[in-house]
Amino acid sequence: MSTDTDQPTAYRPCVGVMLVNEDGKAFVGRRIDTKEGDWWQMPQGGVDKGEDLELALWRELHEETGVTQEYATLIKRMAEDIAYDLPEDLMGKLWGGKYRGQMQSWFLLRFTGTNSDINLDAHNPAEFCDWKWVDPEELPNLIIPFKKRVYRTVLEAFRELV
Repeated sequence: MSTDTDQPTAYRPCVGVMLVNEDGKAFVGRRIDTKEGDWWQMPQGGVDKGEDLELALWRELHEETGVTQEYATLIKRMAEDIAYDLPEDLMGKLWGGKYRGQMQSWFLLRFTGTNSDINLDAHNPAEFCDWKWVDPEELPNLIIPFKKRVYRTVLEAFRELV
């Protein structure tokens, strides 16, 4: 049995991207490694030590979707970062057991390309096995339950700009 003192206390630095198309729909991908449930998420990923947040967002976006700066425009960064804790059964297991959750910096980008510019195999290994455009209001219903609060906060922050 573990106690709170056995759990990591640090948060993994992370960027998240709300990529919206000209119709105001948001990009979501279905993770390859999710074993339970039909969960979809927006592109996100860890920030390397010393990496600039904007460089990290473009790197992660390209790795997960194939989209580059040629096909997207940065609109806004959320004023506040959002932390979330992993569920107890995952805490201490992901990311080498070093983190209790993530501290996410979220960015809103407008997709200016076409659907053929999206390539889930841009990075090996791929993180998503499928993707789609969804109404932003659906985002909290699509994400794994422990991230719902994060998605509600992101949606509220960017709603007027979508």
